[in-house]
Amino acid sequence: MRTLRRLIYADAIKSIAFVTLGFLSLFFFFDFVDELSSVGKGTVAPYGLPQALLYVTLLVPSHLYELLPIAVLIGTIFVMANLARSSEYTILRTSGLGPWRALRMLLTLGLGFVILTFAVGDYVAPLSDRAAQLLKSRYQGYLATAGLTGGWLKERRGDHSFAVNVVSIDRDGTLKLPRVFEFDERGFLRSQIAASTARIVAGGWVLQDAHKQEFLTGPGQTPKVVNTSQPLMAWQTGLTTDMVAVALLKPERMRTVDLFEYTRHLDANGQATQRYKIEFWRKVFYPLSCLVMVVLALPFAYLHFRQSGIAGYVFGGVMIGISFFLLNNVFGYIGNLRDWWPWATAAAPGLLYSLMSLGAFGWLVLRR
Repeated sequence: MRTLRRLIYADAIKSIAFVTLGFLSLFFFFDFVDELSSVGKGTVAPYGLPQALLYVTLLVPSHLYELLPIAVLIGTIFVMANLARSSEYTILRTSGLGPWRALRMLLTLGLGFVILTFAVGDYVAPLSDRAAQLLKSRYQGYLATAGLTGGWLKERRGDHSFAVNVVSIDRDGTLKLPRVFEFDERGFLRSQIAASTARIVAGGWVLQDAHKQEFLTGPGQTPKVVNTSQPLMAWQTGLTTDMVAVALLKPERMRTVDLFEYTRHLDANGQATQRYKIEFWRKVFYPLSCLVMVVLALPFAYLHFRQSGIAGYVFGGVMIGISFFLLNNVFGYIGNLRDWWPWATAAAPGLLYSLMSLGAFGWLVLRR
C-alpha cells in the first residue's frame, strides 16, 4: 500500500501544484492589469511599476487560499481519470486497492490540503494582505476601507452607548476623521465629538483638534447645546487598534480568531453579528471543502473512458467545483438576509455536495 500511496500522492500533488500555478498566474495577470490604473497616482510618493508588482505579489496568498480547494478537485480528477483511462486503476484494484481503502487514501491526501488551506488562510494571507495595504498606504497616505463611510464600532458603558466612526487609518496607525456619538439610557443623542485625527494609547484615544457638542435635554433643564473645542482631548474607551482595523477590513480577510473576538465584541454591545458569524463559520468549514473535493474526484476512477473522452469528464468535474463555490456564496448571502443559523448556512453547501459525492461513489463503485 505504501507504493500505491506514493504513486497516487505524487501524481496528485504534481497535478494540483500545476493547476494552482496556472490559476495564480492568471489572477496575478488580472490583478496587475487592474493595478496599472493606479501607477503614477501616489499622493505621498510616486507609485511605480515595482510597487505595483510587489502589491500584486502580496495578494497571491489570498488567491491561493481561495483557489486551493478547486485546484485540489481539478488535480485529483485529472489523476484519477487518467489512471482509469490508461487502465492503471484497474490494475491497482486487482492488486488490492478496494473502494474504501481508496477513499481513505484520498481523504488522507485531502486532510493534508485542509491543514495547508487553514494555515494559508489564517496566518499567511492576513499578514500579506496587511502588508499590501501598508505598502499602498505609503504612497496613497491612508489605509483603504471596505465601505464608503469607513468603519463603524459600538461600545456600551453602563446605561450609555457610543457609536464610533473612523474613515481610514494612516500608515503610522493614526485614525483619520474619527467621530464619537454618545447616547443616553433613553436612546437620545447626548453628545458628539468630531476630530481631525486620533491616536490609540493605553486606556483610550487622544483626539486632536477635537470639537465637542453636548446636548443638555434632561428633566428640569433648559434644552441647550454646549460647544467646546480642544487641541487635544482624551476619550476613555476599550476600542483597540485591532478592533478598528477589523471594522475597516472585509470579514473574509480576517483571521478566524479575530473574527471570533470581534463577533463577541459586537454581541456585547448589541450590534448585528449575522454577517460576521457566517464569515466565521465559513472560515471554519472552508478548509474542510478539500475533503469534499477529493471525495467528488474518486468516482472518476471508476468510469470507462475512450481515448478522447477524458477532457469532457474533467470539464464536468470543474463545473461541479465551480457550482460548489457559487452555492457557497449564495448560501452566505441568503443566510444573512433571512437570518439563518450561521453554522448551518456555512456548512450546508459542504454537506450537500458530500452527500452527492458519496451517493455517486456508492452508485458507481459499490453498485456497479
